[in-house]
Amino acid sequence: MQHNHPELLFQREHLIRQLTAQPLWDLLIIGGGATGLGIALDGASRGYKTLLLEQIDYAKGTSSRSTKLVHGGVRYLAQGDVGLVREALYERGLLLKNAPHLVKNQNFIIPNYSWWGGPFYTIGLKMYDLLAGELSLGASRHLSKNETLLRLGNLKAAGLRGGVLYHDGQFDDARLAVNLAQTAIEQGAVLLNYCGVQGLLKDAHGQVVGVQATDHETGTTYALRAKTVVNATGVFVDDIRQMDQPGGRKLVRPSQGVHIVVDNSFLPGNDALMIPKTEDGRVLFAVPWHGRVVLGTTDTPLHEHSLEPQALEEEIDFILRTTAQYLTHAPQRSDALSIFAGLRPLAAPQSGSEKTKEISRSHKILVSPAGLLTITGGKWTTYRRMAQDTVDKVIALGKLAPAPSQTAHLALHGAQPTPDRSSHLSVYGSDLPALQQLIAHRPELSQKLDENLEFVWAEVVWAARYEMARTVEDVLARRVRVLFLDARAALRMAPTVAALLGQELGKDQQWQQQQVAAFTAVAQQYVLKDAPATAPATAT
Repeated sequence: MQHNHPELLFQREHLIRQLTAQPLWDLLIIGGGATGLGIALDGASRGYKTLLLEQIDYAKGTSSRSTKLVHGGVRYLAQGDVGLVREALYERGLLLKNAPHLVKNQNFIIPNYSWWGGPFYTIGLKMYDLLAGELSLGASRHLSKNETLLRLGNLKAAGLRGGVLYHDGQFDDARLAVNLAQTAIEQGAVLLNYCGVQGLLKDAHGQVVGVQATDHETGTTYALRAKTVVNATGVFVDDIRQMDQPGGRKLVRPSQGVHIVVDNSFLPGNDALMIPKTEDGRVLFAVPWHGRVVLGTTDTPLHEHSLEPQALEEEIDFILRTTAQYLTHAPQRSDALSIFAGLRPLAAPQSGSEKTKEISRSHKILVSPAGLLTITGGKWTTYRRMAQDTVDKVIALGKLAPAPSQTAHLALHGAQPTPDRSSHLSVYGSDLPALQQLIAHRPELSQKLDENLEFVWAEVVWAARYEMARTVEDVLARRVRVLFLDARAALRMAPTVAALLGQELGKDQQWQQQQVAAFTAVAQQYVLKDAPATAPATAT
């Protein structure tokens, strides 16, 4: 669907007009993370009247805090979950075709320090290749000790026997979320961030027939009616389910994953490092990303969820300690450019097992007696399949006229082959010429947001006009990924971003100052401070 005035399409006023003009939605989705956005796109592209509401910003939670991998899950193979691996590998292949500007084929190397490790992983990864079928990204192969050291320049040589190279996908999670939101709107959906759901509307029979939601920018409250309401709020699904069935049993138990971002001198070259067995049983990755390296992740069961989860001291120590076992020149706390934590919405253990990595990552769709649909579980790689299954379920319940899913071969906004990723602007894909036109039109927008980093003023204007960014945090965390790449630089940029954004959105000096203060409070959590003197508290 092509529109003559694309900037109008994504303008908040335009979206709110559409919101109020529609008396009855086919699908109303709560939650603007990977799953919710996928459902909005699936529904809209099938022709259903689709509305999505997000309380903060798209991908504000878990969906912007991943390990940046589009993968089948080598470790699910070790757990014998072949079906999940096959599904994820198929979806990985589709994503590479549908969003080639953000998803790329990444080489991973598993170093082998024990005599049986080589054959064991070589055989396992041949199975991985096999399951990918025609969507395989390339065959895995054994590497000699010399080639392994050549490719992973900073790897410890003592005791190394060789390595195994395999292929997986690597991507920019929050950028993909923004492109999903844009594609859904282009397909006719209405999406609104900063619009929180306060309650569910029910009819005389106690059936869910809509939601009550408030636009956080204006304070206006809306009663929105829908044939189906879908709860796709990730770690927050139980909060919405409580509105439907107060006192109901919890579905989700959050598990925290922490990542530390360091300079690429710690992993020179283009290959990622995968450590298959760590002391907590999880795999640990060191992955090149936007010219830096992401180290992670951890798996810590938590009892509560929050919008800004905090890394625990033992998680930080675990990542640095494990990395140091493999790298000659190992990163210290002071080398951390940024640290971020994400929460996985895992199924709450019903009995016994507390080991979160053993809880299946496959998704589940539940329908309450009142007709509220909740989708939970899953991971970024399978977002499209989760969305398709959710809409299929709504059809199976007789709430919508049948129509086949269109998303398997639907190119996402910005999609174009991107062989050259040397410019950080390559993530804009097919939008890049228009972004460059904006700079040509207003040359001052070519200025850098910080002299030490690559990002420019024009990206802030673009984020406000076409990417629904409303705050400094939206820009620096999820449109331009500086907060995740270099938190101290993001703090330095905040005043400039606030001024540019204020100009674009027609906000005054006071708003700009409030924005800088709010962003500073959040961004401080991404700066890794010196180790506390006291013994760290442990997770319970």
